[in-house]
Amino acid sequence: MLPWLTPSSPDQLSNVRDIPLAKLVRDDMLAMILRGELPPGQRINEPDIAARLGVSRVPVREALRELESTGLVVARKHAGVFVREPGAQELHDLYEMRGLLDGFAGRRAARLDKAERIALADRLDTSIADMKAAAAVRDVQRYYRENLNFHWAIVEAADNHALADTYRGVVQKLHLSRLKNLSQDTGMRASIAEHEKIARALRKGDIARCEELMARHVSDAYDRLQSCRPGAIAPPP
Repeated sequence: MLPWLTPSSPDQLSNVRDIPLAKLVRDDMLAMILRGELPPGQRINEPDIAARLGVSRVPVREALRELESTGLVVARKHAGVFVREPGAQELHDLYEMRGLLDGFAGRRAARLDKAERIALADRLDTSIADMKAAAAVRDVQRYYRENLNFHWAIVEAADNHALADTYRGVVQKLHLSRLKNLSQDTGMRASIAEHEKIARALRKGDIARCEELMARHVSDAYDRLQSCRPGAIAPPP
């Protein structure tokens, strides 16, 4: 599950055993970043995090070092640790990588046995219906969450742990850019139409077309980014 799709609370740390404290703190901060509670550019206050979670500053520092290694935060000398946002070139590179990953996931999912493939296609159709309902009332945040669910369902169905781990890291970095513009209604109708084509190809077990559509879907999302006004963030693929 992608961490910003599930709620968390400080109490969860006291209910988990046999997991390093720094990992629990890292996961909690990661969820806060990806839900926008710690937005891009914000300085992360170690004492506040430690007090909120009821831990010392040691596991908080360890957690921040881990988050820095993933590229989600950046440490600035004599200034502290800040939530970062990908620059223009990095954003381009991330979209390219995501296109490859989504294409591979689509190919793997379209090769599933018929019963599994149909069950996945049904799940995707439900997701598309939810996206349409959100788009109808211009609820961009609800639409975006369901969009993430659509793609993650395909990645999970691909059943490749290396793919899932890499994909999660790429999407998280792209998400930091998306956070600044979750209220902007751009491209939802085009994106939904692309989702529908993907679901149909997967239902038919059309491996090559599913791979192509998934990769093109991400490429088209980046093209929409380029056509937006300067500084705008593209709709999610």
